[in-house]
Amino acid sequence: YITSLCTCHNFGAIIITMKRTHLGNRKDKSETNVSAEGDFQPNSVAASRDDAPSHSFHFDIWFVFTLENWLLDFGRPIFGLYVSKLFPLSRPGFGDYCHMAYNIITALCLLQLMARSQRPVPKMLQHLLVTFFVMGASIHLVGDSVQHRLIHSGYLLHLSVRDNPIMKQLKPASLVESFELLDFYDEHLGHMMWYAPLFAAYLVYFYGSFGKSSSTGFGVWLLAIFGAGFEWYLVTEGQIFTIFILMFACMVPIVAFRAQQGLVMDPNAKFLFFRSALTLVLVAVWVAYLWNDETLRKKYPGWLYIPEPWAYVSLYWMH
Repeated sequence: YITSLCTCHNFGAIIITMKRTHLGNRKDKSETNVSAEGDFQPNSVAASRDDAPSHSFHFDIWFVFTLENWLLDFGRPIFGLYVSKLFPLSRPGFGDYCHMAYNIITALCLLQLMARSQRPVPKMLQHLLVTFFVMGASIHLVGDSVQHRLIHSGYLLHLSVRDNPIMKQLKPASLVESFELLDFYDEHLGHMMWYAPLFAAYLVYFYGSFGKSSSTGFGVWLLAIFGAGFEWYLVTEGQIFTIFILMFACMVPIVAFRAQQGLVMDPNAKFLFFRSALTLVLVAVWVAYLWNDETLRKKYPGWLYIPEPWAYVSLYWMH
């Protein structure tokens, strides 16, 4: 009986030892596979992602961006002037509905663009950028809508708020400060919260748009030319040259840094870089053309002199 118990005890100890050895071998094998494959190594993931073939040009997204920018943003004030009689001034006009559509379409395009990035953009960053963009564009929507109604009452865009003749006739005179606050929301805070996240999203996407090889078709350059034409309007009319030049200044070292890693811009990065460079040239030509304009100099004092296109139209065409 004692011999049987000893035998059973020894057999159980052998079984336990075998199980422990088996589990240890599985653990060692798993660690070896993880180390060999590098699935959990951040550097390995980044390297494999950079070695992947460059993405093709996102013609659908960039075409929608360009088309809606020209129609819904650039064309918005023009539509508002010519079809304003169809909408009462106490209700949103056609241009306002264009602005609403622009806010929604652009936000969806930004989300789709960042989702296609070769380097995944954190969801939290995507949500923050799009949220600030929609909030800033919506603030601008309200201020811009009221400003275009003031134009029908004689408001002159090439003059400051206080220098406008209709503002000098307001009673009490303190009402002018309310319109200056509206102008601040429209031209400053709204534009800052609108365009800063927009260009930040472009820059985040640009950083991930590099690969080992790249080929660019004629359509990329053609679409970039049309995009630069609108971006010139966006930078000058929105008075956001500082934000724009910061984005472009960040692009240059990114290109140099990625070149040291043996990577080149893919068609999407080339589109963004060429469009921005051409925009900078167009802004320089615009400023040089109006450099000696005394009337516009009064509205845009200081060293950063970039007149708004609609101020020029108000001064020389409408006025």
